[in-house]
Amino acid sequence: MDTLRNILLAPLSWLYGLAIGIRHMLYDMHILHSREVGIPTICVGNLSVGGTGKTPHIEWLIRQLGSRYKVAVLSRGYRRRSRGFMLADEHSTAETLGDECMQLHRKFPNVPVAVCRDRIEGIEQLMKSCPKVRVVLLDDAYQYRRLRCGFYILLTTADRLYTEDHMMPWGRLRDFARQSQKANAVIVTKCPDTMTPIDRRVVSNRLQLPAYQNLFFSGIQYQPLPKFKNALLLTGIARPEYLVQHIGDIPHLSYPDHHRFTKADIRHIAEAARQADIVFTTEKDYARLLAIELPDSLKDKLFQIEINVVMNDGELLLEQIKRYLQCT
Repeated sequence: MDTLRNILLAPLSWLYGLAIGIRHMLYDMHILHSREVGIPTICVGNLSVGGTGKTPHIEWLIRQLGSRYKVAVLSRGYRRRSRGFMLADEHSTAETLGDECMQLHRKFPNVPVAVCRDRIEGIEQLMKSCPKVRVVLLDDAYQYRRLRCGFYILLTTADRLYTEDHMMPWGRLRDFARQSQKANAVIVTKCPDTMTPIDRRVVSNRLQLPAYQNLFFSGIQYQPLPKFKNALLLTGIARPEYLVQHIGDIPHLSYPDHHRFTKADIRHIAEAARQADIVFTTEKDYARLLAIELPDSLKDKLFQIEINVVMNDGELLLEQIKRYLQCT
């Protein structure tokens, strides 16, 4: 069955790759133009479609850099209903910012969080609105070639390295693996707690990074969960299997990544939650749920599971970033 699927999807992947290759060629030949901006920019991105942990790593950077630099976050604001440039404020919701940016705004209310499809315009508007900002963190701008960022961080998951994947729709890559070469640092994310130095060496050999790139490893740390007798898990994220493995064998309602919950969805979730004492969900899903009207019987049971990134050799990555910031 998998062989037949691969045979059917491979030609579509080749066509997709052809379109992406032409776009890169136009930029490489300077027919399409890239430009820098007058402020340090750090891009956190990936080569695949979702699930590598960009937002938690943006949070890690905010925590590590925020005490020394005035940082801001700029994102496209995926699946938001607003248009143009938007700066988060007390009236913002997941509908106006997108779920991930709303999550960041809720956790870091003193950090400017903005969304704009045109990243160059977004940075210019951000600097006018927040002139004290000294570093802009860009969430998911690795493929945005109109902007030349100063520092690129590329994420790839431990169980699906970009060197061992295929272009969409055959695989999950949305860009060529060779585009990894522009990264200043590569982070292998969602590493298991049991990963040993030998395991990390094996991963390093599989990636075969050039000498100028530094390799780092990170894992996920979940907050302690309250005790429960009957629970329900509700997710609308790209790869919920990590959370499922952590939380254990409980009923699970799974929706697509960035899913917009409809009234019918809410009725179904509320019905499924009737016998539950608690409804676990992710921070990103919780940000979307806050934007819609929920029955009290469901709202009172919701519990968002916060996560943190645990970096291996994180101080070395920070030193590399600080050297870049000192030179700009």
